[in-house]
Amino acid sequence: MESILDRIKRGEQLVGDGAMGTLLFELGLEPGDAPETINISNLKLLEDIAYRYLDAGADILQTNTFGASPLKLEQYGLADRTEEINTMAVNAVRSIIDDRAYVSGSCGPSGRVLKPYGDCEPDELAGSFERQIAALVAAGIDMLCVETMTDLNEATIAIKAARKVDSELIIAATMTFDSTPRGFFTIMGTSTETAAVGLAEAGADIVGSNCGNGVRNMVEIAKEFRKVTQMPLMIQSNAGLPEMIDGKLTYKESPEFMADAADELFRLGVSIVGGCCGTTPVHIAAIRKALDSYKSD
Repeated sequence: MESILDRIKRGEQLVGDGAMGTLLFELGLEPGDAPETINISNLKLLEDIAYRYLDAGADILQTNTFGASPLKLEQYGLADRTEEINTMAVNAVRSIIDDRAYVSGSCGPSGRVLKPYGDCEPDELAGSFERQIAALVAAGIDMLCVETMTDLNEATIAIKAARKVDSELIIAATMTFDSTPRGFFTIMGTSTETAAVGLAEAGADIVGSNCGNGVRNMVEIAKEFRKVTQMPLMIQSNAGLPEMIDGKLTYKESPEFMADAADELFRLGVSIVGGCCGTTPVHIAAIRKALDSYKSD
């Protein structure tokens, strides 16, 4: 298959998949359990999720490895199974998609805080990311997504670790922003402008945002990114902010609502539009329809 980056450079726009955790919890994952345990206990469940998103029209399917760096897995006593957990996640997606979509290795925050604010040394963090990413690359990912980052320093370390593992690897890097009276900032104080510049300087090929916001805020975030960079953008919003209704965490943005905003994102030139928390295959099918409609205009 032609690479994702080559297609984007030719002007193509692609659809990402939706939430992994949302479906895992719906299908039986217990609160407090590491989602990555599914990779070594129930591969059929991962294959089923991959099939649902593929059938919905996603061009890119992420692996269930958001928390699969050894530093993060250490919290569950699973650090010694890092390679197995990452490899099995890639295999599960690859077994379903053949050549009909791309496999994106998910790489989320370590759960540790870098010095001087925390106790984690940069070298320790870099080594953890290198180990995870090496396993993902060896298993055959098409791209890496460093996602849901709030600390630009941690995101930079992850990107550079990926470049060390494979200098040719396609890397997307997305950060999570909060809306403030002064604009959009991560909880660590990084603005959209600083993120756009910093992620590119670290070596990312694709930049953008995921999680933390409903799709209307994500349209505004995309506009902010576009003011300062012409790099390919990736936007994966939540289906709104979660609300507790009848004891259940609920995301209220409908597929139709997200599709309307996705149309605006595509018209802004966003290269990849997908979903994050609360989104389902139905949301992704609506985004697929929005892209197909936009392309046929």
